[in-house]
Amino acid sequence: MSCAGAAAAPSLWRLRLGARRPLSACGSRVGTRARSSGMTLDNVNRAALDRIIRVDHAGEYGANRIYAGQMAVLGRTSVGPVIQKMWDQEKDHLKKFNELMVAFRVRPTVLMPFWNVVGFALGAGTALLGKEGAMACTVAVEESIAHHYNNQIRTLMEEDPDKYQELLQVIKKFRDEELEHHDLGLDHDAELAPAYAVLKSVIQAGCSAAIYLSERL
Repeated sequence: MSCAGAAAAPSLWRLRLGARRPLSACGSRVGTRARSSGMTLDNVNRAALDRIIRVDHAGEYGANRIYAGQMAVLGRTSVGPVIQKMWDQEKDHLKKFNELMVAFRVRPTVLMPFWNVVGFALGAGTALLGKEGAMACTVAVEESIAHHYNNQIRTLMEEDPDKYQELLQVIKKFRDEELEHHDLGLDHDAELAPAYAVLKSVIQAGCSAAIYLSERL
């Protein structure tokens, strides 16, 4: 849910914000072994890794709750299959970060119960505005998450791209899928939502606050 480009791909991010075509996800399949790229509990920057995994887990959990709320309202409408497809990908994202939390002994944010309620309420509330409202929420959240993932890519590239190779692969793949969701939202009339610019700004301000708090609490 919660939704801050990377040195690895700054021009890509700038171009993406002005384009409507979806980016393809990374071609290679991301494995589930948390330490195959050389990351161990002893050789990583634990403070940085803890923040990254904790906030990404919280973000993907929140995104799942947003899509659950949207499906509760719009699941039986024509846009239901579109929302379900995005939700299914978010479930895969959350599963991966659950695995990484166990592998690297990272505690979840203490705000999980709060994101549970707020995420569902945000999804259901914007869906009550209609398909356009739900898609405006998707655009706002997914753009924020992708921007945040780009910042993490930059951090890990500066730290040690070889050591963090698999984590970088995970984050890049998920970043690209979030941008696909962003494009789907635009393609399904997000910009026709009531007070779209205001709604988007408010949601993204909430995403920034959620990222800041989930990294630290």
